[in-house]
Amino acid sequence: MDVPEAQLEETEHGLVYKGDGWFVVNAEEVRWRESEGIGRSTNFGGDTIFDQIGIGIDVLGPGQPMSMYHWESDQENFVVLSGTATLIIEGQERALRRWDFVHCPPFAEHTIVGGPEGCVVFGVGARERHTEIGPDGERQGKEGESEYTVNDTALKYGAGIEPGTPQNEAYSRFPPRRYVAYGGWLD
Repeated sequence: MDVPEAQLEETEHGLVYKGDGWFVVNAEEVRWRESEGIGRSTNFGGDTIFDQIGIGIDVLGPGQPMSMYHWESDQENFVVLSGTATLIIEGQERALRRWDFVHCPPFAEHTIVGGPEGCVVFGVGARERHTEIGPDGERQGKEGESEYTVNDTALKYGAGIEPGTPQNEAYSRFPPRRYVAYGGWLD
């Protein structure tokens, strides 16, 4: 079977892959996203997510959360590539440093917050129960795929939602993420 090579499009913010197929990209050449307060991230330049796994790099400044405290219906795994961080998982705090690996089984409530010098985190997550094909043919989240939950430890780190916060407003205190070109964050 011949598997085609995916098309890569050069944009003002970096390479973006289009469609299905195999490809090779460099994290310094792909499109990134950033938002004041929640760092920078890339899924290696795609407009859509991969069918079986989600994959990406997050660069967090001191005290910046990777996400709001939440659980997902599929497992997620993280490796700290540089710096230090705090893992908040099931209401507990755990210090993380370079080369620490974190496994979050399905439904484990968690987030990661950048330590005093910030950190770079590589993440991989399953998508088996996480996404479905919507009426427009695009992948979208399933009902019950994840939920942002209230937790005092997460709130202490600025990585949690207040009681009564609607799910669709979990990130409302942050400006919307915008696309940016790579800016040397991995050096």
